[in-house]
Amino acid sequence: MKKLRGLYITNIVLFFPVILFAQTSSDTVAASFTLKQSVNFALKNQPLLKQAYIDEQINERDVNIGLSAWLPQINSTNSIQHYFQRPTGAAAGAGGAQNFAIAHNVSTLGVTASQALYNNDVVLASKASKYSRQYYKQNTESSKIDLASDVSKAFYDVLLSQRQLDIINEDIVRLRRSLKDATARYQAGVVDKTDYKQATISLNNALASYKQTQEAIKSKTAYLKQVMGYNPDRRIILAYDSAALQTEAGIDTNEIINYNNRIEFRLLETTKNLRNLNVSYYKWGFLPSLSATAGYSLAYFNDTFSKLYNTGYPTSYIGLGLTFPIFTGTKRLQNLAKARLQVQRIDLDIENTRNAINTEYTQALASYKSNYTNWQYLSENVTLAKDVYKVVDLQYREGIKTYLDVIVSQADLRTAELNYYNALFQLLSSKIDLQRALGTLRAE
Repeated sequence: MKKLRGLYITNIVLFFPVILFAQTSSDTVAASFTLKQSVNFALKNQPLLKQAYIDEQINERDVNIGLSAWLPQINSTNSIQHYFQRPTGAAAGAGGAQNFAIAHNVSTLGVTASQALYNNDVVLASKASKYSRQYYKQNTESSKIDLASDVSKAFYDVLLSQRQLDIINEDIVRLRRSLKDATARYQAGVVDKTDYKQATISLNNALASYKQTQEAIKSKTAYLKQVMGYNPDRRIILAYDSAALQTEAGIDTNEIINYNNRIEFRLLETTKNLRNLNVSYYKWGFLPSLSATAGYSLAYFNDTFSKLYNTGYPTSYIGLGLTFPIFTGTKRLQNLAKARLQVQRIDLDIENTRNAINTEYTQALASYKSNYTNWQYLSENVTLAKDVYKVVDLQYREGIKTYLDVIVSQADLRTAELNYYNALFQLLSSKIDLQRALGTLRAE
């Protein structure tokens, strides 16, 4: 018995960590994402995009509801009445009108069917189904493009802050070494205490910047998780290749804008097609509605309720129904004028959107070219700043330069590196804006 109890306790001790890890690993294990993987993850998990897909499905149901009017409509109408006082009626006979009494209990069971042969509402639903499907698919495509842009920019924003943190950390390492050297030189009586105090000030400033950047990364990562649709409680690691980022920064700036590539422009054209269908609908609203009808019913009469359904009297018919809208108080004409005005308004929206796209493209192209030039020059600055720092640091150790010169060269190096990466990620973001302006940004 003691052996079994000991074995049981041993199993608990051995396997409890495994069970605990299995319960918590899904929340603690970090997932690594490249930019493309981040966008693909967002396309599958972002709630706003899922809503766009649901809107497509809702529209499909609306289309089916409208088209269902082309199918036969079958209804069953049934009734049963008990009269406390028997109703009477009159019928023409050989000797003139004759009165007759109806039974106390009356029941009718009937089925009617109708088939629309022509109906303006159903015709509109048939023609509009193509464009409404197209509209919602384009709306989903627009959501994908927005998502790809937002995820890419958020991804670059986090990367920029992480790279800034690395630069500040490298600066802290240099400053700590400088502080150590300045302190040693002061203790040796070579310099006064000003050097190591200046080194302490610079180090404290760098440590404060490090903390600020750390917190900024948390905030920006939270936003990236949001636009990706990623679980906010799980850790995420961004994978990237610095050389690849520099290669990806380039784009052909000679590409000519094509308005039809812009999803916003295509959405407006689809909306215009739908508006034109409304014009046609009201224009031909004077046409009659034609439908085929058929019916079959059984009538039952009896004074005794238990014998009511012993004998049935059938009635059946088939026919056509034709409905003419003779006068609707100018409603159709007013709706027709309204529909035409809505088309004119869409035309102005298209014109305004074309102008806005052209302005957006011009601004995006100018921003990209400016950022590209800035990036090129700042890349050279980093190389120069590194060379200057190495020389000044060496001269300081040999007693040629003052510590102030070292601080200045360190600050210049740090500023050059930060400016370089700022320029790189601004260039990448401006490339996204340019692709979007051209209508070439795709989310696959």
